[in-house]
Amino acid sequence: MHYGYVRVSTVQQHIDRQVEALLNTGLKKENIFIDYESGKDFNRTNYQKLIKKLKKDDLVIIKSIDRLGRDYNMIIDEWRLITKQKEADIMVIDMPLLDTRVEGKNLVGKLISDIVLQVLSFVAQNERETLKIRQAEGIKMAKARGVKFGRPKILLPSNYSEIVIKYLNKEITNKKACELLHMTRGTFFRYIKELNIR
Repeated sequence: MHYGYVRVSTVQQHIDRQVEALLNTGLKKENIFIDYESGKDFNRTNYQKLIKKLKKDDLVIIKSIDRLGRDYNMIIDEWRLITKQKEADIMVIDMPLLDTRVEGKNLVGKLISDIVLQVLSFVAQNERETLKIRQAEGIKMAKARGVKFGRPKILLPSNYSEIVIKYLNKEITNKKACELLHMTRGTFFRYIKELNIR
């Protein structure tokens, strides 16, 4: 049986390119497993369903190696789980050298596939780490220039103190206080906490 796997980190991201690439290999839509979850680990609902379904000589098709995961060691471990423990095959559309169906028939092909997998997984992780460093440096430089991060503080209403005192004296409920101040409960309690009011 042939299966496809698609992953995007959030529901806002589009799966169209990945799905189209899988359908172009002849896969049926009902055999494509899709996750809208981060690649930080493999505890993904539909990925786990796919792994449970896999049997010897099945084929898993993915568009690119980073759809499996973000971490070098995790990708290698998962590759081994699929190919060695499950005895299934993997085909990566964007990298034809990563196609384990040559394994057993061609020892050189297997060696090349293993080497390419390790190099690509390493490069993918290295790019992510470099990106994190650049982001941290950019944030540090922006802070040094006085750029403020996070949600801007709201301008407190003129009757804020009066309402808070009534709330603290149990003259009104927090719900009523929020209504009078036109605030959510979270904002109301956050400001009380910031003012160190007990």
